[in-house]
Amino acid sequence: MFADFSRETHAIANGLWPLAGVDEVGRGPLAGPVVAAAVILDPDAVPDGLTDSKLLSLAQREDLFERISASALAIGIASATAQEIDRINIRQATLLAMKRAVAALPIVPAHVLVDGNDPPQLHCACDAIIQGDGAIASIAAASIVAKVTRDRMMLRLATRYPAYGFEAHVGYATERHRTALQIHGPCPEHRYSFAPVKGYWTRSA
Repeated sequence: MFADFSRETHAIANGLWPLAGVDEVGRGPLAGPVVAAAVILDPDAVPDGLTDSKLLSLAQREDLFERISASALAIGIASATAQEIDRINIRQATLLAMKRAVAALPIVPAHVLVDGNDPPQLHCACDAIIQGDGAIASIAAASIVAKVTRDRMMLRLATRYPAYGFEAHVGYATERHRTALQIHGPCPEHRYSFAPVKGYWTRSA
């Protein structure tokens, strides 16, 4: 199932343009930032094949990332760090990352569509759409941009902290990651407020 541009077309017809789609990646991992993207697609150049980034292969995501980057009217990307997640909790950090992504857009949107059911507080109208990343083209594009961006960030962290295998699991709680935590304890990019990290930190302290 691919996302389509019908919701955006309806918004244009009702004067709610520019419209940005927003999505985030990285709520669940034990390490790394949560990353959000906001995308305003060009109505005349919507890439084919947009859908929820989780349904795409690595090669498909990379290809669509390049096509979105080349054709979109505007893209904003932002994150909240592991330290911010620990300080304000993952929900608030996710909302902060989304708010930052919208603020990073070089074009100010008149309306925003966010994946899920928990929208950030913005200075424009904002609707939350459950499973929007699989149905609405702008949100699907944002999910792809956020996913590719975060994966690339985790690859860079893998070179700085090679013991954890971030290049393989991008911070999620795989068996390999949990084993590395047990052996080495957490690094500065881990989310110390998350229960599994807390447990390994206690044992390694």
